[in-house]
Amino acid sequence: MHIQPYLFFNGRLDDAIAFYKDRLGAETLMLLRYKDCPEPPPPGVLAPNWDDKIMHSCLKIGETSFFASDGCGNLASSFNGFGLSIAVKGEAEADRVFGALSDGGEIRMPLGTTFFSPRFGMVVDRFGVLWMIIVPQ
Repeated sequence: MHIQPYLFFNGRLDDAIAFYKDRLGAETLMLLRYKDCPEPPPPGVLAPNWDDKIMHSCLKIGETSFFASDGCGNLASSFNGFGLSIAVKGEAEADRVFGALSDGGEIRMPLGTTFFSPRFGMVVDRFGVLWMIIVPQ
């Protein structure tokens, strides 16, 4: 069994992909727009004018991949109750990643030394995703 994170960005996925590529070196492994789907969604499922929005994508950051979509345009995204954790190789990398994700976001726990890590912090990025940055001991 394998659990794969799947994030919904309510129409902002193009911006999120560009942000994660610029800040974290993300790669787009796969991307399908609604207009390119071989089978149209059932009537009323997709918001009007969402043909150019992303139906499904697969992104890779470091060694991890996750799925992402714009959704269908009729539900607001709310990233509550979970976060994504990034384990980095050193304090300088933690500083860089934390700073990159903090741009336009909200710091929940400043990056610093903890009993379990020489560098740990939590930030909600500009898209509402909670990230935990850690240097493993």
